[in-house]
Amino acid sequence: MDGVPRGPEQRRPGSSTEPESLRFSVLGPVRAWRHDEPVATGSPQQRALLAALLLREGRTATAAELIDALWGEEPPSQALAAVRTYASRLRKVLDPGVLVSESGGYAVRGLGEGALDLAAAQELAAEAEKARNTGDLCHAREVLNRALSRWDGETLAGVPGPYAEAQRVRLEEWRLQLLETRLDMDLEQGCHAETVSELTALTAAHPLRERLRELLMLALYRSGRQAEALAVYADTRRLLSDELGVDPRPGLQELQQRILRADPNLAEPSAPMAEPVTVPVRPAQLPATVPDFTGRASFVRELSDVLAAATGAQAQVMAVSALAGIGGVGKTTLAVHVAHAARPSFPDGQLYVDLQGAGARSAEPETVLGSFLRALGTADSAIPDSLEERAALYRSVLDGRKVLVLLDNARDAAQVRPLLPGTAGCAALVTSRVRMTGLAGAHLVDLDVMSPEEALALFTRIVGEERVGAERKAALDVVAACGFLPLAIRIAASRLAARRTWTVSVLAAKLADERRRLDELQAGDLAVKATFELGYGQLEPAQARAFRLLGLADGPDISLAAAAAVLDLPVEDTEDLLESLVDTSLLESAAPGRYRFHDLVRLYARACAERDEQPPGEREAALSRVLDFYLATAAGIYAMERPGDRLVDHLEPTQHKGLRFAEGTAALDWLYTEGASLLASVRQSVATDRLRRGVDLLWAAKDLAESGANSRQYETTASAVCEAAQLAGDHRTEGRARTTLTNVLLVSGRIHQAAEEARLAMDRAAAAQDVAAGSWAANDRGLISLHQHRYSDGKALFEQAIQGFSAAGNRAGEATTLFNLSRAHLSMGDITKAVDIARHGLALLSELGRTMRLANGHYALGMALTKAERHMEALSQFSEALTIFVDHRQRLWEGTTHFRVAEAHIAARRAAQAAQHAEQALAIGCIGGDRMRGHVLTLLGRALSALGQSDRAKACWHEALRLHEENSPMEADEVRALLAPVDAA
Repeated sequence: MDGVPRGPEQRRPGSSTEPESLRFSVLGPVRAWRHDEPVATGSPQQRALLAALLLREGRTATAAELIDALWGEEPPSQALAAVRTYASRLRKVLDPGVLVSESGGYAVRGLGEGALDLAAAQELAAEAEKARNTGDLCHAREVLNRALSRWDGETLAGVPGPYAEAQRVRLEEWRLQLLETRLDMDLEQGCHAETVSELTALTAAHPLRERLRELLMLALYRSGRQAEALAVYADTRRLLSDELGVDPRPGLQELQQRILRADPNLAEPSAPMAEPVTVPVRPAQLPATVPDFTGRASFVRELSDVLAAATGAQAQVMAVSALAGIGGVGKTTLAVHVAHAARPSFPDGQLYVDLQGAGARSAEPETVLGSFLRALGTADSAIPDSLEERAALYRSVLDGRKVLVLLDNARDAAQVRPLLPGTAGCAALVTSRVRMTGLAGAHLVDLDVMSPEEALALFTRIVGEERVGAERKAALDVVAACGFLPLAIRIAASRLAARRTWTVSVLAAKLADERRRLDELQAGDLAVKATFELGYGQLEPAQARAFRLLGLADGPDISLAAAAAVLDLPVEDTEDLLESLVDTSLLESAAPGRYRFHDLVRLYARACAERDEQPPGEREAALSRVLDFYLATAAGIYAMERPGDRLVDHLEPTQHKGLRFAEGTAALDWLYTEGASLLASVRQSVATDRLRRGVDLLWAAKDLAESGANSRQYETTASAVCEAAQLAGDHRTEGRARTTLTNVLLVSGRIHQAAEEARLAMDRAAAAQDVAAGSWAANDRGLISLHQHRYSDGKALFEQAIQGFSAAGNRAGEATTLFNLSRAHLSMGDITKAVDIARHGLALLSELGRTMRLANGHYALGMALTKAERHMEALSQFSEALTIFVDHRQRLWEGTTHFRVAEAHIAARRAAQAAQHAEQALAIGCIGGDRMRGHVLTLLGRALSALGQSDRAKACWHEALRLHEENSPMEADEVRALLAPVDAA
């Protein structure tokens, strides 16, 4: 196939023996394993032999073919003996019957399903394409990511020989196509911000690949970063002009204009599907032919004659021609070229389908027939379900028409037969990687690689006669290095054509370096009250009680365990009651173990509770029990996440037991799943005698704010509790509420508001003699002092907090504040002391076990080591921090750590890595809100500037300046200094 392949081909050869313990990889170094133990594959040439056999899909390779694959046109004198030696050595280390000898050659047979990583990747890619075609983008993205994960570095890494080089080009291009497809689906799903980081890194690695630039512009625009999106276009236009002397392709230019017009359609994740045309005049589905089609004259003539005979006056039967050949040999290009030339003979239309026969999951004939019937004007309601009925209707619709059907990339004859027209006047062209010997009456054509003359002609048409004519020998060396495979030749020639300053000899020399050849071949989604009353009147007493009490609890839904607390019943009895209510349609089952009311039904349930619940105090008791349940469970999770933190010893006692978890993942699952209902329970405690327990629940569940998962609801709840505590004159509750409010304000970067809340929190804690709240308030005020550049004040406040934690025996709190004290010393220029203090805090926490706060220690130590210019050590600390933050779902801390990683990289002058991590920080979000976003944008601008992307860097700095002028004027001067020379230029 000439052009970029849709995907590599892998057929599992039939065999009675499948050594499922044996696995091979080619998407990276060529390796083998038996029961997960590595198997020695020998020298590079021996691995090259193994790779050649694995990639031949079980077909026999002759000795001559293997010699050519390993050494090309200049084999050593003992090449045949060497091939036999390599085969013998491989046979000894592989399972019996895997490497077989036949007809003077060798083959790899009998591999188990999934034994080759390439076959597994192709199966996943086919599954992803099928899922995408059915509209299941989430599944398609997940499966495509699994396919991409099969790559482990450079394909066939370290494997010599022209055959390996050709395969490297083919498989790398396929990988990039899969990556672009997945990124496109990311944008269709609305994952714009998350995609920017990856696209930034990819465009740096593949600067001339315009599709990646287009996706980056769209991702930035949909992320609200219009200026940067336009800057990407400016950078691209300048790069293409400087490097190639060309303008961006029309699609990229059109996207720029749509961004400038703020086209509303661009803001949508994906355009709505157009209504299908009910009756097309005639289908014209052929793909475009390549303008530089070269050679194959005899094949063009032969196939054209067969097609012409199909529509002639003497035509008796439908004509079928089947082209077979290896991937990349040009089957599709030839078939499309011939089909376009034959269009006048088929005035009623041309149908085309990629049957995906190279994949493990090829297109189903009934699906293809449905598509063809629609294209031919058949209404959906008229299309039958079964394959046989669809095929019969298809042949009937084609009767009397002259239609050409191009069936590309077929799996086998069985897949093709239902898709063939049944009468004279129609014709079918079939391409496949296997010979269609089972297709009765088909004209079979075997397509091989190009001859040297054809290969040189194709190369010349792309590069230009003048350049090739001056260096004919070098051009022959290039096409020989490409193995005369049209795909490889097209890639090499396109790369040379894009570089006017290169000579053909330069390209030939680059391709001669087998280690670098692949790199050089890279180019370009009401019931009325009477009804409720009827249902309620039919309930048993226990059901009616459950209905009334469950309606009292706020929140979007309620879990089975929380419902059991409300009802004060065992979980099993509660489940029976709730399921019976579901059966009456008075309650909905939101998910296994979770229940919810319709909004109106909830109101009715509450009215019934006020009217019927006796004694009246039972309503308050039910809400008290569920609050106890939430507080006891959240306190247990807090203690699990932060061993050694004595906060749980200072919380209000509870009468109801909470859940206990064996491991942290289940605990965090509960916390984040219950977050909205938990905060609703806190809000229901306002203006009741449950207020103290409510604020303690808010404090114990602080991860909901710090992770960014429920920050807005958390802040609203904290503000309501503060106001209620102040009205009640309860200094203890007010101090704790203001501490929680300070925390959420710090997370969002509102430093001035946080400073006032922290001051009031410390004052109320002192009045209530609440040591726990007072120590945390002092720590928070210290952090605020750092943000305000009052480093000495911050140091003093941290030391005060450490003294309070130490006196209370709260070693975890002491260690956490030590990390902040380290940052104070760092800001004051005492790097050595900052490192020592951070290490001391880590040592304290390490004695308590694996705690979430260890991540803060690694984070603080990483910052200090960055300042000490110990960049690799800093990156190691940040890596530890990232692992823990991810494990504990602290997403904002994860983003902030990516920013610090970017700082370390920029300090070490690794701009590309810095830009990638800065983009990840922007996509994820950071502690500090817009203030921190401004810092990230400033650093991203530095990295982009170092990468030569000055327009985009300027756009980042202007956005950073705007954010700093709104939130932190003291930081704005730094950005102005960066912009001054750029704006002046």
